[in-house]
Amino acid sequence: MFKKIAAKLKTNFPAPEVQAHCDGPCGVYDPSSARITAEAVVSMTKKLMDLEHPPAGDKAATIAYNNTFSRFVAIKEEQAQKTKEDLLILWTDYFKPVHLEKYPDLHDTFWKATKLCSACKVEVNLDHANELMEAVHKIHNMFWATKDRDVSWYKAS
Repeated sequence: MFKKIAAKLKTNFPAPEVQAHCDGPCGVYDPSSARITAEAVVSMTKKLMDLEHPPAGDKAATIAYNNTFSRFVAIKEEQAQKTKEDLLILWTDYFKPVHLEKYPDLHDTFWKATKLCSACKVEVNLDHANELMEAVHKIHNMFWATKDRDVSWYKAS
């Protein structure tokens, strides 16, 4: 009975067809989260590189050093993974084939950026961390250009 009533309602009051650019409603995608986490990767990489190794034989200092080093590494790797996830979501869910016309290097840009995220996870390399920031900056510009908006790029540090 319910199916008959629902069918009658659909016939008498058809819903208009809608189109969506993205998989979700507009406004859910934003590259700023990738910028924030990529900045954390740069920051933690710098902190790791600035750590002073304690003198040999100082057990307490060595334990403190190892604790701090491992915490910084864990944070760096976690933030690199979050950056990668944010970029992959933008790449696979937001950007569409029509964007390739304007940005023929879109796939290569994202592929290289996600590879940099992986590199930043497995090494302590400031050059790669900075390259990741540059890639996220490029993606930021591409993203906002697809919306015909000029959104300033800024970094917290």
